[in-house]
Amino acid sequence: MPRLSFSAQLTALWTLIAALCGLMAGAVWLIYSSALTERVNTATQEAASACSAVASRYELSMPRAGETNIDLMHAVLDLVLIKIDGIEGGFWSNAPAARGFLAYAFPTYTGSGVKRDIPEAETPLILRTLDSAARSGATRRDDLSTGSDAVIVVACPVPRHADLFVWMLTRAHPPLGPYGERAASILAGVLAIIVGAAIFLALALRRWKRNLTRLEYALAADGDLEQSKRLDQLGERDLDKIVDALNRYTERAHRLQEQADELSVQLARAERFGTIGKMAAQIAHEIRNPAGAMRLKAENALAGDGARREAALRSIIEQVGRIETQLASLLALTQPVTIRAREVDVATWIESVVQVHLPGAQSRGITLAADVDIASPARLPAFDTVQVARALDNLIVNALRHAPAGGYVTVRASAQGDVLRLEVTDDGPGVNANEREQIFEPFVTGRPDGSGLGLAVVREIASAHGGRAWLADDSLQTRFVIDLPWRTY
Repeated sequence: MPRLSFSAQLTALWTLIAALCGLMAGAVWLIYSSALTERVNTATQEAASACSAVASRYELSMPRAGETNIDLMHAVLDLVLIKIDGIEGGFWSNAPAARGFLAYAFPTYTGSGVKRDIPEAETPLILRTLDSAARSGATRRDDLSTGSDAVIVVACPVPRHADLFVWMLTRAHPPLGPYGERAASILAGVLAIIVGAAIFLALALRRWKRNLTRLEYALAADGDLEQSKRLDQLGERDLDKIVDALNRYTERAHRLQEQADELSVQLARAERFGTIGKMAAQIAHEIRNPAGAMRLKAENALAGDGARREAALRSIIEQVGRIETQLASLLALTQPVTIRAREVDVATWIESVVQVHLPGAQSRGITLAADVDIASPARLPAFDTVQVARALDNLIVNALRHAPAGGYVTVRASAQGDVLRLEVTDDGPGVNANEREQIFEPFVTGRPDGSGLGLAVVREIASAHGGRAWLADDSLQTRFVIDLPWRTY
């Protein structure tokens, strides 16, 4: 099962908190909707219905108006109130001669024994309600809150019996007990805190997402990190730790690159000095043959006539030129290559290099063409145009020598990721399999008149740029490749 991303986890957490807020709000609403006020209204309706029922039954049982029957009053009270839990009540007379309570009953009382005494604590409330009903001649109610509970009293007149009233008393309790309203208030406060925390979390998530987006852009392929730039602080302590680590990594990578470049230079220098012994033997061989030929020609010139002397001098000059060519290539190989890099428009530069060799190609009927496959780069590559042109000249001259008459030589430049690739391709016979591994070594050549230094110089120039030169493994054509890092200076 795939793991969720960090932002997805935060979104899920926010959704959970929002759901909890909804559940908490529903719980608070349920508590408040079932609070004491609603219970008081319900209890008042029950007490009023009981009062009306008792008065009606007594009036029907006593058809003669004005008569009083205490036993009948108790019987009616017990008959009606036994069916209604938690309600007590009685009869009260407002007649001047017999003012006071006449009967009382609480059939559903849960205590021990039958309760026949009127509650003393609630007597003032009962009398106040009865006085109000007596003055108005209609049903009246009154209530008294005692902490979390409420005492409700309802008084109503008995029809056709002047100065006779029925009263009912009941109590309303919160559905969650005596601390229900307090619990609801606490829950409401907790809900407010959760909502505040959710809003704060939403703002924090928004800030985190914005900072993560900035960090993502900085880590992209064309971002600041890839360009070895320092990343700016994001103002978020945890993310700034990552930014600091990335900045340290960039600095360390830059130092390592400098050290690698320096080691590459030292390695190239060591390789040059390591081949001195082999070079000395090859130099002696390459110079001894022309020197021997010159000695022989000089002896012939001394012993011959004017025509022979002129021919001998021409041969000597030719051999001297050969020695100079060998020494110039050898000097270029043994001395360190100094790179003076600058940004280069590759298409224009390639055309200028190819133009130099067009006359020689045309004289042999060879098609020499340039092909540049670089689409409007955001930054131009930088390299030493003189040194790389010299390496490319060696490859082009080599290709023109091996390409058959009517053949072709193609010089191609392309962008391969962070590498500038230069290729010289010809349709010549190719390189023998036993020579492929040593072809870039000094003095290795497949031609009797070759010095074996051209490809060695190509490799040296590529290495000095931090790149490499190699022969592609292609059976259909001969393709030499120079890869140079796409750098800016």
